[in-house]
Amino acid sequence: MPIFDKPELDSLPPVRTRWLPLYLEHGRLEVDDASVKWIGADGTVARIPVAAVTTLMLGPGTTITHAAVKACAETNTPICWIGVDGFHFYATGVVTTHDNANARQQALAYASRTKRLEVARRMFARRFPGENVFEKSLDELRGMEGLRVRQLYADLALQYGVTWKGRRYDPDNWHFSDQINQAISVANAALYALCTSVICSLGYLPSLGFIHSDHPLAFVFDVADLYKTETSFPAAFQTLGANSQATEKDVLTVLNTLLQEARVLQRIPDDLKEILA
Repeated sequence: MPIFDKPELDSLPPVRTRWLPLYLEHGRLEVDDASVKWIGADGTVARIPVAAVTTLMLGPGTTITHAAVKACAETNTPICWIGVDGFHFYATGVVTTHDNANARQQALAYASRTKRLEVARRMFARRFPGENVFEKSLDELRGMEGLRVRQLYADLALQYGVTWKGRRYDPDNWHFSDQINQAISVANAALYALCTSVICSLGYLPSLGFIHSDHPLAFVFDVADLYKTETSFPAAFQTLGANSQATEKDVLTVLNTLLQEARVLQRIPDDLKEILA
């Protein structure tokens, strides 16, 4: 019987010091010799230090044993089930976080109409440095955000020499979108997966959003929007600008570099503390 020794809680590394998410596809995760092992369909065998990664992103053709799921739960490492190269986000396994302090703080902020608006304004304040967002309504702030994003798209298209006809994306008709819209969607989906893993790992509630609502990942969208302008948006335009035939994998490679340069993984925990304070 495989044995995985449960680590002491104080020995687990905090989320901000962990590696970025590890993407796996076409293989099997199991526990062998007291460690989590990956056996790829191509014969690759690798030991996975699950306590050192932010999350495991499992793509198509992946199976995982009960023992491996247990090992991830005991090391506070979320598991996300996603589509090819991280495009679609399907589900996440809720980890057994050590307390519910962050969830309670988030719920209390959401329960108060005044506090909820204050949190939303703090999120917008990070997107509009120098602007007095605290005297504007939520609808006014959303309008400002829409104008800002449209201008950013146009600026990035000009900077990287990419043809831009506007943001057009239909999840039910993926191939009807042009390449740049597909690239933006791919990069955004990967960013959502990263934010979901960090939010769950920290014990926050993915469904309890302050700007977005009526979606099981509302808070994920709120958090991801804080970082899109320096990660997923430029990743899409930069990739297509360098190679008009770039693949989804190329987009994710550039995105990974930008995420590390912007230190998004390290910033999220502290940003959420300040926003929800």
